[in-house]
Formats: sequence, C-alpha cells, structure tokens
Amino acid sequence: MSRFAMLFPGQGAQSVGMLAELGPQHPAIGRTLDEAGDVLGYDMADLVANGPANMLDRTEYTQPALVAASVAVWRAWQAAGGPEPDFAAGHSLGEYSALVVAGTLDFTDALRLTRLRGQAMQDAVGTGEGAMAAVLGLADDEVRAACEQATAALSSEGLSVSAANFNAPNQVVIAGHADAVEKASALARDKGAKMVKPLAVSVPSHCALMQPAADRLAAHLADIPLREPRIPVYHNVDARPREDVEGVRRALVAQLAQSVQWSQTIRRVAEQNCRLFVECGPGKVLTGLNKRIDKSLQTQPLSAADGFDAALHAAADDDPR
Repeated sequence: MSRFAMLFPGQGAQSVGMLAELGPQHPAIGRTLDEAGDVLGYDMADLVANGPANMLDRTEYTQPALVAASVAVWRAWQAAGGPEPDFAAGHSLGEYSALVVAGTLDFTDALRLTRLRGQAMQDAVGTGEGAMAAVLGLADDEVRAACEQATAALSSEGLSVSAANFNAPNQVVIAGHADAVEKASALARDKGAKMVKPLAVSVPSHCALMQPAADRLAAHLADIPLREPRIPVYHNVDARPREDVEGVRRALVAQLAQSVQWSQTIRRVAEQNCRLFVECGPGKVLTGLNKRIDKSLQTQPLSAADGFDAALHAAADDDPR
C-alpha cells in the first residue's frame, strides 16, 4: 500500500474569506478560530472571514492566521474520519502547522510563536530595504550564479541576494537587499529566464537579512516545550525530518535565514512510497507546485468542499490501517 503526506501552506495563501466554503460544514473550524482568538486577544474568526485585507496581510497577523486556518482544517479532517498522515511538511510558515499536527508543538504555542516570528521578520529589515522576486524558466544553478554575481558586484556596498525558495523546477524565488535583487533579476534575464517577477512582500524571507529575526526567534523558542514528532516532518532547510526536539528547534531557527528546499522535500517524501499528498489549509498553491515537481503525484487540496470529500476518499483508499 502506498502512503500519504499532508502539506501545509505558507504566507501568500491567505485571503479574506479563505475558509468560507468549509466553515458551515465543519464546526471544528469555527471552534479552532475562536480558540486562536482567545489566545491572541483579537477576533481571529472575524479577521479570517471579513478582513480587512490590509490587516490580514500584515505579517504579524498573517502568520498566526494561516496556522489557525490550517489547524482548523486539520481538525475538520479528523472530525470527518480522515486518517493521520504518514508524513508532513509545510512550506516556510507552514512548517509550524505541520509540527502541530505531528504533536511536536502545541497549537497555542504555535500561534504565539508565529506572531513573534512575523514581528521579528518585520523589524529585521527597514521599509524598502529588502525585496523578493520570482525567477521562472531558469535552472537552479543558473539562479544561484546570478545571485552570486550580483552579490559580488555589490559587495563593496554590503548588499547581498540569494535563492530563497526552490519551489519547483525552473521556479525559484530570490531575496535580499532591494538593489541586489534588482541586479540579480537583470542577470537572470540575461541568462535566459522566461520571466522575473518582483513580489509584493513587506519582508525578504529566507535570506541573510533575516538573521536578526532568527536570533530573536531562537531566544523565544528555547523556552517553548516541544515533543518528539509522532510522524516524520520534513524540514525546509534540508528536506529531512528530525527525531529529536533540539533538532527541530535548530531547523526552525535556521529556516528563517536559509533557503526553502521545497522541490527536494516533495521528492524525498515521494521516495518513501508516498503517492498521495493532501494540502491542508487555504488555497491550492502547493497543489500547483506539486504538478510542476512531479506530474505522477496525486495531490488533493482541502480548501473546497468537493476537494475535501475527494481527499477523504483518496486517503481511505490508500490507508493500510
């Protein structure tokens, strides 16, 4: 029997009304959002349902909102009789949701940690100082080379850029100082990139500019109780699971200033005789990436009612228990 993995989306998957279709059918969703609101001291259910968008898109609100939304969908999955996955992974912020599902991190701690993570990321870089861009149609090594060349050219100014997210073949996001990102973008076009698209983000994630945020996160994370994961969670930094809690702590801290190895993560999980992936949370971003990474994989998003039911049936067919 093949096994299945559950994937959790990261920042960018949020939208006002993102659980509107599932909420009326799954009471666990409303209860989970209410719980999140009690922990954080504001009406999470109202923010998720009604916005305003400019508040939901502020990093310190986005991050706990996505954790709350993803865990809410997970609890709805459990209530509907969905089996526990054999593996879990989360894209960037989504790694926190994956660790909640794996029993490593308490939901309440994940909410507080991701709010702090968002604040630390926002504080680490001044407005307009950093940038991100998506490079499409260029091999990973060519993107790395463009970043290295741009950083070398601007080293006298102390500016840098690096590959932040290896999302899918020929789909890499770069991040760093705004001028360095612009320079690397031009070099990527010269190397034959089909498209280089600046991203509308407030912070340049997964690059050296996030080291102050990583240090701040580490100080808080040291006091958070963790448990050994019940199921393997594949971490962003190297596409490998951790069995010990200190390894989990180190991976979460390193994640902030290092690249997200998403393509490699999906391939590594697939190598474990895993052919079914379930995207647990709002949107279908990871479902789309899986199609680019490996067309033979079956991926079911839970963000719509018909997808939720299809995923339940697919997981039941694959569940050997």
